[in-house]
Amino acid sequence: MLGTSLLGRLRSRDPGDAVLRRAARLTLVASAVFYACRYGAGSPMLATYGLFGVVAAGSFAQLPGPAPQRARILVTSLPAVWALIAVGSLLAWSTWTAAGGMLVIGFVVAFAGVGNPRLVGLASAFQLFYILASFPPYQPNTLPERLAGVTLAVVLLAVAEVFLWPDPVPVTYRQRLTEATGGVAAFLDATATMLTDPRGGHGGRDTRRERAYDTVAGLALGLNPTAWAPTAAGARDRALRICAAALREVLAEADRLAADAPPEPIPDLAAARLLTSCAETIRAAGRSLAPGAQPIDLGDLDAAIGRAERAYPVGEGDDRDAPDVPRLCRDATALALADQVRVLAVGVRVANGSRLDGEDVYSGLFEYARHGPWTLYWRQFRSHLAPRSVHLHSSLRLAVALAVARVAAGVFQLTHGFWVLLATLTVLHTSAAETRTALRPAVLGTIAGAVVSGGLMLVVQEPIVYAIALPFTLMLAFGVGRLLGPVWQQALFTVLLTFVFAQLAPEGWRLAEARLVDVVLGAVIGVVAGVAMWPRGASRELRRNAARYLEATADAVEQTVRAVLGGPRPDQAFERVRRSTVLVDSSYCQYHSERPDPPSRRVDWDAVLATGHRVVPAAESLLRRNPPGCLAGWPAVAPLLRDSAGQLRGGYDDLADEVVHGRPAGPVPAPADCVDELDRIRPLLGEVGSQSSVRHLVEVDRWLAGLADSLARVHPPAGGEPVSRGRRQ
Repeated sequence: MLGTSLLGRLRSRDPGDAVLRRAARLTLVASAVFYACRYGAGSPMLATYGLFGVVAAGSFAQLPGPAPQRARILVTSLPAVWALIAVGSLLAWSTWTAAGGMLVIGFVVAFAGVGNPRLVGLASAFQLFYILASFPPYQPNTLPERLAGVTLAVVLLAVAEVFLWPDPVPVTYRQRLTEATGGVAAFLDATATMLTDPRGGHGGRDTRRERAYDTVAGLALGLNPTAWAPTAAGARDRALRICAAALREVLAEADRLAADAPPEPIPDLAAARLLTSCAETIRAAGRSLAPGAQPIDLGDLDAAIGRAERAYPVGEGDDRDAPDVPRLCRDATALALADQVRVLAVGVRVANGSRLDGEDVYSGLFEYARHGPWTLYWRQFRSHLAPRSVHLHSSLRLAVALAVARVAAGVFQLTHGFWVLLATLTVLHTSAAETRTALRPAVLGTIAGAVVSGGLMLVVQEPIVYAIALPFTLMLAFGVGRLLGPVWQQALFTVLLTFVFAQLAPEGWRLAEARLVDVVLGAVIGVVAGVAMWPRGASRELRRNAARYLEATADAVEQTVRAVLGGPRPDQAFERVRRSTVLVDSSYCQYHSERPDPPSRRVDWDAVLATGHRVVPAAESLLRRNPPGCLAGWPAVAPLLRDSAGQLRGGYDDLADEVVHGRPAGPVPAPADCVDELDRIRPLLGEVGSQSSVRHLVEVDRWLAGLADSLARVHPPAGGEPVSRGRRQ
């Protein structure tokens, strides 16, 4: 009955038996490597590095992608593994040289992941390879054996990943993006139908709207594991992030179109025709994300945009004193939406590796596509060399803690000192609260494991018993312990290490005692480092980075308005926002892995960051259609636009102050429907002789109104109806 209950508990925690399959794979590889090296080759050194190669690369490394991709990552990482073991072996002659190497390597390995999530998944494994090699005995002559053992382990593990119970192919970010394009395209079709027949019922549209927002919400970086989210510095990952932002903007614009739907049916509505073409382009973009698919063709969309621009009205016939404001609003919104669809399509091209010609670069939006991967990696690396970077904080904290642990192990001359660093690596998290949470199961599990394994050592002295039991302890440590929880995992891992070293260097029950002392020492060092160095983790830096991000966003809005009124392009302001985006996005991703503090928990981070994320892409598109100086010849509109930009500036600044200090934000600019928004400039629409100037004014004003709408989503007007446009209810 107890066995059945335990099995049911394990199955409920492991849908699809993914953890148990992986544990069985690691058990077979680890057993084969250990037996072949220890008893076949008769080399304890070869066996030690072979077994720990499997543990590091198979258990501590978190690799993304399907099995063949993970296998390629393991094999291509071998040169770095060899280098780390070689350096560790050469620096092991002195405690201080080994600790200095730990400080440098610990930081470099951890911080290198800022440009590629695959390196983040390998960081712990890389550090373990150096840690193991940097401890006595100092035997450089054994380096060939060490490298051979690790190479055998990694190669066999890569083969096993592909051929032994491979994990199911995971849902990739590209597949999520493809699903989102289907949902958004269906929503656009329903919106186009609503525009031409507003009395035809909205039931189907509401359902499609809900699905579209649900699928697009799944693209948020914070909701995707670090190893899967497109956070790398390369052009393809950056393009995927732009595609997700473009889809969010398309949804917001579609909601605004629905809010401005005509009261009577207009079968030949230009906005509806353009929306239908946009829906087809979005579907084609989603299909082209599949491997081997044909590149997306923008010809049909460009033709549809051209027809819509030529149909853009100023007034009824030649009567410029009575412009058709509702139609102006619909056409301006539809053209803004179409431009975001084009951004999506170009982003998909870049994500598929296509080169862009000059006209597709959208000034700065796709400027990065002109550069190689090393240039882009260096830019992101440099962006994180900043006092507010959570990656910098985490890397420094970990490097210092590991170096201190290495000094402590050497000074106290601990026989198995690498267990101290292993415990520090296990316990230390990105915030003091998470580190304290990890301390209790680490210590309790080690105590339990030490008691059990010490008792066994007193009763059973024959190494052959531990050799026979090794596969069972491997399966328990890699599979059952992980499913039952941290205490069980630490306890079973302690038993595993005791069984291994009973065959490598028998020490009796004192081996369990040494394990307990080492883990407690390493855990204490990890807790002290977590409390002393940036103890609040990402929560505090997220608030500070978000405030700077919102301030940079407000500046970009004002600079964009100045540009259309005759000022220079706001390229530097856009670049400041992009640099701020790197830090705030990384803080947000780490924030989701931590226990948030009370001030951060009160903030709707999705809504706050959305107010900024849409500014630069939308401003880039706005300036592409409305170039700098397009309204310079119409001085009467300048005070109105500057006033709107000033109100937005105040709203962004108030929101930034609330995010940092927790103070209530002031009144936010109230969003308005397009027709109501343009009523205040209706008298000006007949004062200018240029039809293009009217179009420019409408589009700029609509852009500003959309930004006010996104601010209102963070704090809906008091006593009013909740903001529904662009936000899933």
